Amino acid sequence: MRHGGRGFAAYPFDTVAACLRGSVTAFAASAWELRGRYDTMNPSSIAPMPRGESGDAIHTMNDLQATPNLLTFLRLCIVPFLVLAILDGRYELAFGLFVLAGLTDAMDGLLARLLHQRTLLGSYLDPVVDKLLLSTLFLVLHHEALISRRVTVLVFARDLGILVVAAILYATTSIRSFKPSIVGKANTVAQILALAAVLLAQFFGPPWVVNLRHWALTTTVVLTVLSGFHYAWRVIRQIGSPGVAG
Repeated sequence: MRHGGRGFAAYPFDTVAACLRGSVTAFAASAWELRGRYDTMNPSSIAPMPRGESGDAIHTMNDLQATPNLLTFLRLCIVPFLVLAILDGRYELAFGLFVLAGLTDAMDGLLARLLHQRTLLGSYLDPVVDKLLLSTLFLVLHHEALISRRVTVLVFARDLGILVVAAILYATTSIRSFKPSIVGKANTVAQILALAAVLLAQFFGPPWVVNLRHWALTTTVVLTVLSGFHYAWRVIRQIGSPGVAG
């Protein structure tokens, strides 16, 4: 467990920027996975635009003004402050910001349903911001020697593989759907638990937290490998299915 913080001056902006740039590959992979949603999305899931008596559309607000999307942008703004809190050794603050980011993630989905504000922008933006948040945390925690190189490399290797394969398929075939699998979703849950446990263990370390940290990281490694192979299996099936143009 670490104690004490380090001054902000010890971390120039290029160090923080390097951590953020390194996560681009990972959340770009998420964007490629979601690219197919445009073609497969059910139009009824998008909030209809109200119309006046003449039948003309009433432009009440755009996607950027939707409450769920504002919460997603708030989560995006939390990322650099979370990185700086970790680099400065302020793990209580970092854990609080991570919990706040999780609450905004839960609330934006709930409000999208309750307020009928599901938007195409939100369907792309929400998972991409989630991937940016998680991948950046893996990088910066590895930089602080709190997560092993093995875990970080596996997480980024999987995302890089998805990005490359999705880009090749998009450019050379008619495949446009890259939806995440149940194994991939379980992997995301394991990553969230692992990151939360790692941060919590830096200032609150009873045995159950230490055990949670160990098993969550182990589960992340296993599910990262399984989801990578499962994704490859799905791609092979899609390529071999009838109607796929080469």
